Amino acid sequence: MKVVLKGIGKLFRAIWKLISFTRQLILNLFFLFVIGLLFFAFNQSGDQPALPNEAALVLDLSGPIVEQRTYVNPIDQLASNALGQPPVQENVLFDIVDTIRAASTDNRITGLVLNLKGMSETSLTKMRYIAKAIEEFKQAGKPVYAVGDNYKQSQYYLSSYADKVFMSADGGVLLTGYGSYSLYYKSLLEKLDVNTHVFRVGTYKSFVEPYTRNGMSAEAREANTVWLNQLWGAYTADVAKNRQIDATALTPELDSFVEQLKAVNGDFAKLSLEMGLVDELINRPLLNQKLIEQFGSDGENSFNQISYYDYQPTLFNTDLPSPNQIAVVVASGAIVDGNQRQGTVGGDSTAALLREARLNDEVKAVILRVDSPGGSAFASEVIRSEVDALKLAGKPVVVSMSSLAASGGYWISSSADKILAQPTTITGSIGIFAILTTFEKGLENMGVYSDGVGTTPFSGVGVTRELPEGVAEVFQLGVEHGYQRFIGLVSQYRDMSLAQADKIAQGRVWTGQDALQLGLIDQLGDFDDAIAAAVELAKLDSYELRWMEEPLSPAELLLQEFASEASTKLASIAFGQVPAALRPVTQQVVTDFTTLSNFNDPKGQYAFCLNCSNIEN
Repeated sequence: MKVVLKGIGKLFRAIWKLISFTRQLILNLFFLFVIGLLFFAFNQSGDQPALPNEAALVLDLSGPIVEQRTYVNPIDQLASNALGQPPVQENVLFDIVDTIRAASTDNRITGLVLNLKGMSETSLTKMRYIAKAIEEFKQAGKPVYAVGDNYKQSQYYLSSYADKVFMSADGGVLLTGYGSYSLYYKSLLEKLDVNTHVFRVGTYKSFVEPYTRNGMSAEAREANTVWLNQLWGAYTADVAKNRQIDATALTPELDSFVEQLKAVNGDFAKLSLEMGLVDELINRPLLNQKLIEQFGSDGENSFNQISYYDYQPTLFNTDLPSPNQIAVVVASGAIVDGNQRQGTVGGDSTAALLREARLNDEVKAVILRVDSPGGSAFASEVIRSEVDALKLAGKPVVVSMSSLAASGGYWISSSADKILAQPTTITGSIGIFAILTTFEKGLENMGVYSDGVGTTPFSGVGVTRELPEGVAEVFQLGVEHGYQRFIGLVSQYRDMSLAQADKIAQGRVWTGQDALQLGLIDQLGDFDDAIAAAVELAKLDSYELRWMEEPLSPAELLLQEFASEASTKLASIAFGQVPAALRPVTQQVVTDFTTLSNFNDPKGQYAFCLNCSNIEN
């Protein structure tokens, strides 16, 4: 009888599981069906504008310029937008450059209008690559105009390449220079009875300073001043050349600037005109009329034009796949152990893309595009070992450094066949650190104590107990070994002695210009030059670029597209935002502590450059 009852029970449990599975399947299918309907409805809200027979391309970039779009979980995106955080539209650097280049040879495009009021502050290295495309557009005999009410620093840099710069009579050009500033938490942590244990090698390895000091060290100040001045010197030299003015006029002494402003009764627009930063102060109706005269009327009181966002999707490659491919693997963001989505460099996921390129017979060379301040030392080595495997397979590897390839970003680059960087690239920062916080004092103040027994000196080591001195020494020895490993790679692959590698390491940050002189890179050049180097090394007569990316599932694609469409509408009805005046501070605090919490190196050893990622315009 018991056996029969047991069998009946199993049968009913199996039936119930089947019913539950069927119910969940139906609900999930219904959910995806609803999402699909909503996505379709949002997409029907406006038809894609047609490209006129003749039109100016309006480069109306909005949001940040990135190497690769960040993958954002669609549900998280919708939730954040519903809570009042506006959607962020990322613009891929290579899409911008390719679009401008395509427009330069498109007979339907009669000119370029730079309307950059929505563009976020951008690194000089990325802007120089866009500026190169703008110059090529001008060389095609087509006019370029810049229009704006006001110009921030990055917006003005690209605008300075225009044939004419127009600005509102109530506007101004805001050039603030470059800086690297951090918040420092030493006193706060002491008040909270938090012990911060730091282990590092490198005189200039300043990542840990915000947690151990109340201000920047003399060594960090010295190093940062050098490369920040080099960046600003490059910016002012480019603008001065474009505007045919003296570069020193862009960096006046404060007293001198005040006197200049007094002379024009505080009129920033007039001062910008007198300094030669703009060509004409003009209101919107008159400006619109000028553009109509240049490009023709669209019949609706505006000039013939097409937005970058409408023109770019019309461009596509119809060429058949080439048997000679150059794979491009983008390493953009902090380096973290394991598999990660775009926007963060996963040790395993990035290595997998390099491995895929190695196993593909059509791939003849690889460009590793690096834009990273570093991160996990272990994950960096996982990626770098795949670079070695590519070379052993007879496939040359060229590193193209973008704005930033420092610390772990340099680690993954070190063994490539050829390393290229721009003069304004930030690189180096060769050093290792580990950081551990313990809370035993704070817990004791609240009457909470940690006690017990263990079988080894390492048993129970954690955030609730005081760190034994011997264990701290073990951590430091491990970090020192990691540093020797790092400079050993530099010595081996950059053809220098350990002593030479150690001298230029020590966590010090260098520009690409200095890195070339020090032997850390092989050539100054942009992404185009990296392609040329890969073609030469692989001895190719023809080639096709193959962008290596981890594919999204159909469901992920659908949800991501829906979230992108819906987020703007959700943001428009959201409430409860952080007051605007407090956002920079709260964002910086969240960023600092999120960076720490996201670190997941198995041995707790990191090659990360904090000051490199804290550049302010």
